[in-house]
Amino acid sequence: MPVATLSLFRFDGIAARLWVIGQMGLARASLRRERRAQFWKLCGSGTGQGFTPKPNWGVWAMLAVWPDEATARDAVATSAVYGRWRARAVESWTAFLAPTSARGSWAGVNPFAPADHRAGTGPIVALTRATVRPARALRFWTRVPDISAVIGADPNVVFKIGIGEVPLFHQVTFSVWPDAASMGQFARGNGPHARAIKAVRDGNWFAEELYARFALLGSAGCWEGGDPLARLRTEKDAA
Repeated sequence: MPVATLSLFRFDGIAARLWVIGQMGLARASLRRERRAQFWKLCGSGTGQGFTPKPNWGVWAMLAVWPDEATARDAVATSAVYGRWRARAVESWTAFLAPTSARGSWAGVNPFAPADHRAGTGPIVALTRATVRPARALRFWTRVPDISAVIGADPNVVFKIGIGEVPLFHQVTFSVWPDAASMGQFARGNGPHARAIKAVRDGNWFAEELYARFALLGSAGCWEGGDPLARLRTEKDAA
């Protein structure tokens, strides 16, 4: 069963941040040599509750797909490129994800095609990726702050971050929800998210788009000084 990983790294200080900016080019060679990876992308991040056009120079990400969970965990723990990034970062965190549904494409392929795993009743991860048409970029970014603010204010969302390959034009949102019902409640209705989706469809804003859902298999590392998924474990124990 293919397993995806999203690894986040936080870099502090000018030297470390300049180093990782250089890695946006240099690390590609290392990842090409990582034969176990079926797909990978290097991304920067945005500020705010979801993502914004203003970059966050301290937070960077690696997203990859592996043939199975054991390979994914071993690669993240032992691969040289991950080790170099962890050594320079002040903290890092990885989520291990089993695809349950995916439609659309990323750079011409769908890297998250689900295999045998079926969505259960546990936590759900949502990932959306889009290539924004340059002529529609201004309209797109006028919508995003409203959506980001709503995500941040939603009491159900456990974790969220916006990342991207190319600022302004190649954007990814990643969010963790306690269950499918809470995520669906945010996505539906007449709120900013629903209105933005309608505008995307009506205005043909995206040249390419992908929507994927995952079951959360686990995580490793820490983020913002702790476990960003601790709330899920607390709620499970309480239940």
